Amino acid sequence: MKDVYITRIAKFLPNEPVGNDQMEARLGLLNGKPSRSKNIVLRSNQIKTRYYAIDENGAVTHNNAQLTEQAIHNLCDDTFTVKDMQLLSCGTSSPDQLLPSHAAMVHGLLKNGNLEINSASGVCCSGMNALKFGYLSVKSEQVNNAICTGSERSSSRLRATIFEEEMVTLNQLEANPILAFEKDFLRWMLSDGAGAVLLENVPNGPVSLKIEWMEGYSYAFEMETCMYSGGEKLADGSLKPWSEYPAEQWGKQSIFSVKQDVKLLGEHILEKAVDSLTKAYDKHGISPEDVDYYLPHISSNYFKQGFYDEMKNKGVEMPWEKWFLNLEKVGNIGSASIYIMLEELVNSGKLKKGEKILLFVPESARFSYTYAYLTVH
Repeated sequence: MKDVYITRIAKFLPNEPVGNDQMEARLGLLNGKPSRSKNIVLRSNQIKTRYYAIDENGAVTHNNAQLTEQAIHNLCDDTFTVKDMQLLSCGTSSPDQLLPSHAAMVHGLLKNGNLEINSASGVCCSGMNALKFGYLSVKSEQVNNAICTGSERSSSRLRATIFEEEMVTLNQLEANPILAFEKDFLRWMLSDGAGAVLLENVPNGPVSLKIEWMEGYSYAFEMETCMYSGGEKLADGSLKPWSEYPAEQWGKQSIFSVKQDVKLLGEHILEKAVDSLTKAYDKHGISPEDVDYYLPHISSNYFKQGFYDEMKNKGVEMPWEKWFLNLEKVGNIGSASIYIMLEELVNSGKLKKGEKILLFVPESARFSYTYAYLTVH
């Protein structure tokens, strides 16, 4: 089998950064009143700026496919164009529609000829799953190169207009209606953007990153749903899908909004993360000593110290000086976060030949975790 290298990496962040004091004006007020949870959530996640694919008037500037297309164009130049691409593998949790697939829509915008496409669904891990499909395709000599992406356009699902019908219903039922915290919570967490990498079977350019291995772990066999969209969680922990609700309930209950069971998240996300981490370490015979840069996708800085403490308690402490994060500047961009974090590290000029990078992406949807171990060439 061939070795596989990340030879190029690019990002696209739409419009100008949005500060904490601008968020609610951009997303809109619910029921004409400021959110009760906004300041609490922002104090916990410590995000200072993020990016939205909507302008100051609330108008959409880019859909998800367009964000991804732009990141891919930023990856290319005269020496490698979109027409040289042999495989397109795209991950997202916020496709523009149910069908066609996200990768098909991106390919439709690129108009770069016939090639294989792959769409990875899920939440944050979808970007890594897209990367793994490309990695395995190049490694097994199905193709000589692949472009893999992670992208999100969450803002359009966070705007106040999405919840208007539910707020009308709540106003009819309650004297002091507020949106449930499980829905309002994520309005102050998520951002828009896209990242892309070029995979090749030989090192190329000033910095190439050899993918030594990738691993994924799912705990869905023992954990109920934690983060979800297009359904409602029932008292027994099961998920009732949108297709089993009458159409008039879709708006009244904001069925398609993104929701988070924050209690379940807090109880299990760190424990399962370190369990999966030790599994990856044991399988490949490495430890924190074999990592020079640790890039964890953390949805909120609230979890940062707890994650460190959990690793320390399990004997796999990762020293703080190895951590590389950019959450405060770009926000939580879901499946794109790990691409955009890695892009910043590669372009920082810090990397030296032979150094090792560990990528870590958790997904709270039903508790999945993915890893990639890279060597700088």
